[in-house]
Amino acid sequence: MKGGQGTFEVADQAQLQLKLRLSARRSKVTAFCLVLPLLAFILVTFVLPIGSLLYRSVYNPTVVDVLTETVAALQSWDGDDVPDEPVFAALAVDLVKARQEQTFGPVAAQLNFDLGGMRSLITKSVREIEKTSEGLYKPAFLEIDPRWGETATWAAVRTNSQRYTAAFYVTAVDRRFDSRGQVVLVDEDLRIYINLFVRTIWVSSAITALCLLLGFPIAYLMAAVPTRYSNFLLIAVLLPFWTSLLVRTTSWVVILQREGVINELLIWLGLIGEDGRLALVHNMTGTIVAMAQILLPFMVLPLFSVMKTIPLNYMHAAQSLGASPEKSFLTVYLPNTLPGIGAGSILVFILAIGYYITPELVGGRTGQLIGNFIAYHMQSSLNWGLAGALGSILLAGILALYFVYDRIVGIEKLKLG
Repeated sequence: MKGGQGTFEVADQAQLQLKLRLSARRSKVTAFCLVLPLLAFILVTFVLPIGSLLYRSVYNPTVVDVLTETVAALQSWDGDDVPDEPVFAALAVDLVKARQEQTFGPVAAQLNFDLGGMRSLITKSVREIEKTSEGLYKPAFLEIDPRWGETATWAAVRTNSQRYTAAFYVTAVDRRFDSRGQVVLVDEDLRIYINLFVRTIWVSSAITALCLLLGFPIAYLMAAVPTRYSNFLLIAVLLPFWTSLLVRTTSWVVILQREGVINELLIWLGLIGEDGRLALVHNMTGTIVAMAQILLPFMVLPLFSVMKTIPLNYMHAAQSLGASPEKSFLTVYLPNTLPGIGAGSILVFILAIGYYITPELVGGRTGQLIGNFIAYHMQSSLNWGLAGALGSILLAGILALYFVYDRIVGIEKLKLG
């Protein structure tokens, strides 16, 4: 009987464990089904766009799909001199076919991104080449336009003759491929993107420092005063979120312009004269001021969420042990706020480094950041490959920042509320 009873107990335990495993599995399936809409949303609005951005930054099929014969003939070109007759003959065949199929427009636009004037050159050559007799294509092209006798023209064609290429990334760092396929610096007056990256990092750092300088006292006051007053201050901090970003940005244009509120106030106070009005808008000053005001809440909220958990009697205890108020603040209170400082700084910096609306409206020519040029290539020039390369470099920089922060502080110590 005891043996049978032991067998039944083992069977009951096995059945109980099976039920527990099935219950745990059902719980996991239920949890997965609950988060599935969120995963789908992230996939559609975040993962796929970034994947498309990365793909477009290396995918360039326009030229190779249209100038098929020319691309094949250029494989044997050494880049030292103008190609021989077979290459010109292949180009003539491709241009005639492209004119018949009306596909030369995208090719001309794509080559024009790499070398200015290629659009007009391709369009002109398409119209004239059909009049040429066979076997005389090279002199015919040179007669149509002398630029066909320049190695830079053919270097642009060969640079775009690969379906998958790093040419967009080369352009994004102010380089280009020469006629021999070597990466070289572009002319000094064309070097804009490296300077833009440096300017963007500098401006984002300055805005982060300014927001920390302004936000720390505000957050400290919110954490130190009674709850009824801190709630009022919290509403004041959150109030800008209830106003359109476009309205806030354009209001800064009104405030900072030469006939704006600040200049009129300074003239009324007698600090400047009518001929000494300050240029505060459509330059870097306007960009920093407007972006600092817009991003200030993103610094205050993480700081406040950390400071409200720090008992003020820590500083009182330090002072009772002989520390001065300044020393107790620097050695006791400030170190406890570092998670909030880190979270607010990384949040403001990342938001600032990708901003483009505010610099576009108040920055002018000298106050624009890399985000403005990414938007320009996406919306105006339609050079999506270069926009993808610039965006990918920016994304890589942000990921590197996250990595550095994680190595030094730890992402799990972010205090966002």
